Amino acid sequence: LIDTLADQGISIRHLDMGGGLGVTYDQEQPPQPSDYVTALSDRLGDRQLELIMEPGRSIAANAGILVTRVEFLKCTEHRNFAIIDAAMNDLIRPALYQAWHDVRPVQSGDPSDQRWNIVGPVCESGDFLAEDRALTLAPGDLLAVCAAGAYGMVQSSNYNSRSRPAEVLVDGDGYRVIRRRETVRDQLRLELPEDDIAGALLPTPSRAAGTRT
Repeated sequence: LIDTLADQGISIRHLDMGGGLGVTYDQEQPPQPSDYVTALSDRLGDRQLELIMEPGRSIAANAGILVTRVEFLKCTEHRNFAIIDAAMNDLIRPALYQAWHDVRPVQSGDPSDQRWNIVGPVCESGDFLAEDRALTLAPGDLLAVCAAGAYGMVQSSNYNSRSRPAEVLVDGDGYRVIRRRETVRDQLRLELPEDDIAGALLPTPSRAAGTRT
């Protein structure tokens, strides 16, 4: 296409390859960066183009996890539910477009034949983070929802008046909070007090009698 356009006098100076590299969420095997660059170089040949890539997801996705706690377990005739303290507002990808995220116990346990739907406490049929997972679970267990580093916090919300979690940076054996946990006060701080609302609705009075405004 670039050559065809060049023949018509249209010169393309840069090529945006977009994300390019995939992420291993389950069993996917995306190419290594070196293999991808080699394939691009072979295809581009000696064309003089500025190459633009956006590899953010391949860097960030598996660098982040969502840690959540099992609140209680609910077993029915047809399926089992593990209700956790995280919800669709924290990680909306599974509910929004059926994204698959691996879920692992923070402390490894014995394999289980019992299968669970990992669901949040929001009263929504779409409030789930994983379905039909073989896990050994008990109330109070911590779970790691993997590959949450891309499109996790940036797509989170205060839906259902839920405060967003803290973000913690793990550096070797140490860690530090880089974004504190939200509070209800944080959610309400943009709400105007009653007096301010009344003032906002009333017309601004003239500064003085006989003064044009």
